[in-house]
Amino acid sequence: MNMAGIDPKQQAILGAAWVAFSTYGFRKTSMDDIAKGAGMSRPALYLHFKNKEAIFRALVAAYYGNAAENVRAGLASEGPMAERLLAAFEGQGGEAIESMLGSPHGMELFEITKSVAGAQIEEGEEALRGVYASWLQQQAEAGQAALNGDAAVIAWTICASLKGIKQAAGDYPTYQEGVRQLAALFGAGLAPR
Repeated sequence: MNMAGIDPKQQAILGAAWVAFSTYGFRKTSMDDIAKGAGMSRPALYLHFKNKEAIFRALVAAYYGNAAENVRAGLASEGPMAERLLAAFEGQGGEAIESMLGSPHGMELFEITKSVAGAQIEEGEEALRGVYASWLQQQAEAGQAALNGDAAVIAWTICASLKGIKQAAGDYPTYQEGVRQLAALFGAGLAPR
């Protein structure tokens, strides 16, 4: 996970936490596991984060920051609308989704994300919807997309669909296939007539 703009020690902590959460699950991961993975003492870890819930919230916020950058880059790429949407959708999921779906603790991590990092999810999802809505509006104004409704509602539908694919997939290849299908459908649906 790209964590540009985050203090190097915090990057090390978040990286170690992600490995520990993926390996042991959230409940069984201790602050000691994270400290050892980050190459520091537990007291040093507590100088940065008060508990593993705070670390998990920081991981979720970093994921959404990275996802928004990737979505912008995908939407700005060249090619037909379906290809740009696919690049954005793949960038939104990225290696974090692959890791979660590949982890034996993936479902636990999805559940914990909702209960521990609800505010970060809401902020992140709102930011992603804003990126999609702004791009859709720009594409419509440039004659590159035909919107059959409000750009914000279409953006919400995209994000809700991606979330549904993630939760229903069960494994990464199934997730990828669902994302490809969604990009094809939205690409065809938004194409100017």
